[in-house]
Amino acid sequence: MDIKVNPTRELKAKPEDESNLGFGEIVTDHMFQMDYEAGKGWINPRIVPYGNLSIDPAAMALHYGQEIFEGLKAYRGTDSAIYLFRPEENYKRFNRSATRLCMPEVDVDQVMEATKQLILLDQDWVPTTQGTSLYIRPTMIATEPHLGVRPADEYLLFIIIGPVGAYYKEGLNPVKIYVEDNYVRASIGGTGESKAAGNYASSLLAAEEAKKKGFTQVLWLDAAERKYVEEVGTMNMFFVIDGEVIGAPLTGSILPGITRDSVIRIVKNWGITMSERSLTIDEVIEAARDGRLQEAFGTGTAAVISPVGQITYKGEDHVVAGGKMGELSQRLYDEIVGIQYGEKEDPYGWRIKIN
Repeated sequence: MDIKVNPTRELKAKPEDESNLGFGEIVTDHMFQMDYEAGKGWINPRIVPYGNLSIDPAAMALHYGQEIFEGLKAYRGTDSAIYLFRPEENYKRFNRSATRLCMPEVDVDQVMEATKQLILLDQDWVPTTQGTSLYIRPTMIATEPHLGVRPADEYLLFIIIGPVGAYYKEGLNPVKIYVEDNYVRASIGGTGESKAAGNYASSLLAAEEAKKKGFTQVLWLDAAERKYVEEVGTMNMFFVIDGEVIGAPLTGSILPGITRDSVIRIVKNWGITMSERSLTIDEVIEAARDGRLQEAFGTGTAAVISPVGQITYKGEDHVVAGGKMGELSQRLYDEIVGIQYGEKEDPYGWRIKIN
């Protein structure tokens, strides 16, 4: 793919204090864009100065929700090299999301090349402080101006990047989660397994209500029975009960997380009992009461591993792992982060060096 590069003439000031980057608040100097037209396919790949988009008010993404995105990261290794972690899996998932929302797929190799070129152009923005990284956000929106309900014929793919710190202000300190048994996030047969913008819009009210009560996130239950644990708003969830690591199965209502898959493969490789099975919230609470719930943690690109120190259900608080980060959570975090930053061996072939 021949990518036209139009470098900016006005470079932004880079953050001086990398210990206070936050998450999603800073963007770099450039972004990648590519257009799609029915009958022509993907055209005009380009890297341009970061700036506002100009779309028609009748653009179909604004009216019918054809919008998908991904989230991945670039890491500055201790050897000053820049690494990506399983990026092909993100773009494969991007294509699955596109198919579900009747949007065009992208060529994984081509968008990988675009991602690398964009990062290398803005490589001075990749932070060096431990725990920081460069967040990468590919997004596709329907841009055709049309006010009838059907799949659009025109789309825009863009990729923006920016330096980030910890996703949760707690960092690796355990978070408090609230079990949501009123609202639902997604149902089997819906778009829950896609990284579609609408999924996140539907989760906001419950998340805001939980936040007002002092919780970091909500734990969603299944839509049909409000019985089985599924995922947290920004993470897949795992529970360690009687030495068994349990994660919700991919039945179509939860996101097939890249970090989730990495955790499952690592845990199995370590010889620890690992199960992907339906787990009721009552089983979790009973195990917590009996002292058999040894750990609970979330997994995701943004936070990697986020230990859970408290689960609240029906007004009852349940402390997990003494309110501290569990042994397995810490071990998994160290393993994955070590691979991402080039500090550990990568027996799985997940790490990609781009410079």
